[in-house]
Amino acid sequence: MKPFSLLSFLFLVCLKSWSQEKPIRIPFQLTPANNLSVQVLINRIDTLQLMFHTASSGLTLTEDATRNVRSLKFARTDTVKSWGGEGNTSRYSPNNTLQLGNLTYQQVSIWENKYSGPGTDGKFGLDFFAGRVVEINFDEKDLVIHQHLPKTMRGYEKLDLKFQQDMLYLEGGLVIGTDTLRHSFLMHSGYAGSLLLDDAWVAQHPQIQHLPVISGQELKDSYGNRLKTKKSSLSAFLLGKAKLQQVPVSFFEGAIGRQKISVLGGDVLKRFNWIIDVAGGYVYVKPNRLQKAPFSTT
Repeated sequence: MKPFSLLSFLFLVCLKSWSQEKPIRIPFQLTPANNLSVQVLINRIDTLQLMFHTASSGLTLTEDATRNVRSLKFARTDTVKSWGGEGNTSRYSPNNTLQLGNLTYQQVSIWENKYSGPGTDGKFGLDFFAGRVVEINFDEKDLVIHQHLPKTMRGYEKLDLKFQQDMLYLEGGLVIGTDTLRHSFLMHSGYAGSLLLDDAWVAQHPQIQHLPVISGQELKDSYGNRLKTKKSSLSAFLLGKAKLQQVPVSFFEGAIGRQKISVLGGDVLKRFNWIIDVAGGYVYVKPNRLQKAPFSTT
């Protein structure tokens, strides 16, 4: 919702845990929709499940959740832009308290929207860990917040990480026949699928357009805007030295230009443990126990 820089004041009022060298562990559950669900406490009263969203910032709650939250007070309604369209409205609540694991934040702003990942009441972004190294450990089902890079990272591969407009991008390769097409992907833990390709790039590569369509799907963004996609299958997808076989890939049906970025979603992300060093400009990946789990084809 808001850029990292606009929310940096939150971290000045976080618990003394930040000053400790020991990493902070925040447990999560991996949902059937490949989302990371974290239990939080709002205003020391309301317990909720929030999706940890690597392609978002700030904190949002769904309309269904806010109906049952006793401690929120909304101050105004804003007009906001979302993935699927413009002209959406969102109620805004300032000056809230958020408890996230052993961390507590004051003066937290909360926005309201229609949807989040299935089974979650809303979402929060990476900006709550600004200036820290964030580890996503799917084997242990923990977010681990480090002051610095861990001294031991055995088995991890170092990949370039680009930080553009408050978003995290890394490069992957699509294997189609004898061709390997390299492209930049947004790291998007809120997207349940594997890969979603941007319209312009698909238009430039007829190999992708000629892939057989195996299914179609209708997506909704946080405000209920509907987006239709087609799904095909790649022979392989490359992330660093890792090679994933028979990976589903989706692209939008309809007007060219709607989907402007390509997305690396939860069905790929969950197959690796991640150490994200935004300040250093790198991400470290390690194949985990889910590496060979079947991909969703729906």
